[in-house]
Amino acid sequence: MQPRQSRCQHGRFDAVLCDIDGCLAPEDGGPAQAHLLAQLADHNRRAISTGVGPVVTLCSGRPIPFVEALCRVIANTSLPAIGEMGVWLYDPHDQLMHAEPAITASDAQAVRDASAWISERFAQRPLFQQPGKTHSISLFHEDTEYLMDLAPEIRAKAHAEGWPLRVSSTWFWLNCDLEHVSKATGIDRFCARTGIDPARLAGIGDTMGDLAIRERVAWFGCPSNAAADLKPYADAVSDKPEAEGVLDLLGTLGTLGG
Repeated sequence: MQPRQSRCQHGRFDAVLCDIDGCLAPEDGGPAQAHLLAQLADHNRRAISTGVGPVVTLCSGRPIPFVEALCRVIANTSLPAIGEMGVWLYDPHDQLMHAEPAITASDAQAVRDASAWISERFAQRPLFQQPGKTHSISLFHEDTEYLMDLAPEIRAKAHAEGWPLRVSSTWFWLNCDLEHVSKATGIDRFCARTGIDPARLAGIGDTMGDLAIRERVAWFGCPSNAAADLKPYADAVSDKPEAEGVLDLLGTLGTLGG
């Protein structure tokens, strides 16, 4: 597929790659602030119709159907979105989800084997495995301390079995992702598909997993609720949390000239 031409010829940035949990919605399962997402949708409609200002798209660990649904909410009908930590690209242009081509049958089997082992090993205190993921595992337990304490054992088992898994955490989830697939590789595919120069990309994130966004974009921001160890990597940190902070950071981007 030939890359599309960069859609914006005005301003410094064409796109903002934004995390979901902790940025556009609370990770703790609380309600999203619909009125703020509506403001973000208004921003995207203006940017798409006029070609002025960056379009906000998504770069998330969430399953790709969730990412597609939120793209519709924020009126991103223009740019691909990244789901499942880079496993999938959802492209509004063809209404399809495109898988990372570097994922092999062996990789897929390793994820299935790890999932089965986790179910058996922790059967006494079962871990919830997030549905909808195809080539990764996200684990939750109501006792967050218990969940996070399992990371070394899961990491050691993956190493012993030769499962190519990266074990990391967010605020409430433990994630097991393929080592060679990440938000960064997803952004590489995003750029190849759209023709957008990484120098014209901005990003927004809230946990250390979003360093993968930071390393691929020219400008990076955090809402106020971001992890303290991520904030030093940001070009700007809003004094507002989550979606309110994202809108605030978009305002900051608007002051940066081309």
